[in-house]
Amino acid sequence: MSSAIVTRGLKKWFGDVRAVDGVDLTVNRGEMLGIVGPDGAGKTTTIRMLAGVLMPDAGDATLLGYDLWTDMDEIKRHIGYLSQQFSLYTDLSIDENIEFAAQIHDVTDFADRREELLEFTRLTPFRKRFAGRLSGGMKQKLALACTLIHDPDIILLDEPTTGVDPVSRRDFWLILADLLRRNIAIVMTTPYLDEAERCHRVALMYEGRVIRNDTPEAIIDAVRGDVMEIRADRPHEAYIVLREQLSETTVQLFGERIHVLVENSGADESAKHFRTLLEAANISVADIRRITPSLEDAFIELVSAQRADDRPVNVNEG
Repeated sequence: MSSAIVTRGLKKWFGDVRAVDGVDLTVNRGEMLGIVGPDGAGKTTTIRMLAGVLMPDAGDATLLGYDLWTDMDEIKRHIGYLSQQFSLYTDLSIDENIEFAAQIHDVTDFADRREELLEFTRLTPFRKRFAGRLSGGMKQKLALACTLIHDPDIILLDEPTTGVDPVSRRDFWLILADLLRRNIAIVMTTPYLDEAERCHRVALMYEGRVIRNDTPEAIIDAVRGDVMEIRADRPHEAYIVLREQLSETTVQLFGERIHVLVENSGADESAKHFRTLLEAANISVADIRRITPSLEDAFIELVSAQRADDRPVNVNEG
């Protein structure tokens, strides 16, 4: 595979805040890289630098062989950027928004391309509808169609499915899969780890740095220990009890389920210990079992290892 994006030591400061602190990334054609991490990790800033919205304070990057510092005008001809916020014109129709995007990118003969994109995004029946009257999922598909009007080789997506209904999220991912088959490189940030698992590789950012960049499978396989899942009648109280009693152990609440990371081969004894702790606090335990680690479990372990304090980690923050 040929490299579409290469970054080395990218840095960005906002006053005293080091938003991005030496990011190294490589993305190949036909590959999707998912960037995930807690709020404020530097994900959006990284995407905005690659898109030329922000310039780095240090470091180097090339996109399709063009230098980020000297060839930004050329880079913008070959990339499509979809930001977090819907930024199209609500008082224009779908057709008119795509036409406007074509004009911005100096695409004069866009009629056939627009028809292709409308069919591709399943927006043809709604082409005369004003953008302001579209659902969240349809707005994102329209934004993607406008992003693709000039046939870019790289697509940069900043949390493209946040707030989108599950059906539209599925449709969006089918579209992305087809784009990958066309040898387009995709970089996306996402707060959804089930989406990150669909990427070829995942970069976990924390405090401006990439602390792990690998395939989802390799990241999960690197979990050191077993993950125990606990179901109790008062999960939040059970979570507090376990966090207080197991200060050296990773404990995380996922809805009504509690995950506890324990040393390998210690699952049976740990299950008995957890049950004893919870029953002593008058909390009824429905089930304790060993489960296959998830990407959430792996990321929590990695982020926890980086933290200097004991604040809880929420990997679903954007």
